[in-house]
Amino acid sequence: MSLVLDAAAQDLLFREARTANSFTDEPVTEEQVQAIYDLVKYGPTAFNQTPLRITLVRSAEARERLVKHMAEGNQAKTAAAPLVAILSADNEFHDELPQLLPHFPQAKDMFFAERPVREQSALLNAALQAAYFIVGVRAAGLAAGPMTGLDFAGVQKEFLDDDHTPLMVVNIGKPGEDASPFPRSPRLDFAQVVTTV
Repeated sequence: MSLVLDAAAQDLLFREARTANSFTDEPVTEEQVQAIYDLVKYGPTAFNQTPLRITLVRSAEARERLVKHMAEGNQAKTAAAPLVAILSADNEFHDELPQLLPHFPQAKDMFFAERPVREQSALLNAALQAAYFIVGVRAAGLAAGPMTGLDFAGVQKEFLDDDHTPLMVVNIGKPGEDASPFPRSPRLDFAQVVTTV
């Protein structure tokens, strides 16, 4: 085997992990979410920027406000999930660069003074962080149900501001018995994806 990670961990994070559509009613604690973040915050990003923002939707009132912005097929599972997170990109992430990149604090103004440049960088790097977050949820023994079937403008207006761009909504919890009702969909083989030059 060419991988250092043992087979059980590989299964937990990738091979056996599935997108969950239903969950048990076991709660997801604040401590679990903090442990997930404290693990995945080390994933690489450009200039060590950290544009991902996570809004945990816990209250019944907030959940109701969110559900109305979800696509019809995502409403019931979002309403029933133990925890729901709105993942967004902070387009003003550059303000933190002097703290996050102490050896090169001038990167803030040198590379990210213009808003369109920040938005593009925030989108890419927050998407990277969102992927790390999903793998972190799996590392906690939980399942994630990431969704982009939603009214992005509605979610932004309801929960965020003009400086934050919503990326996705993620349902989180212990998977229910029928969490993945369909067989795993195929993936492309190595030879279909990788080119050596």
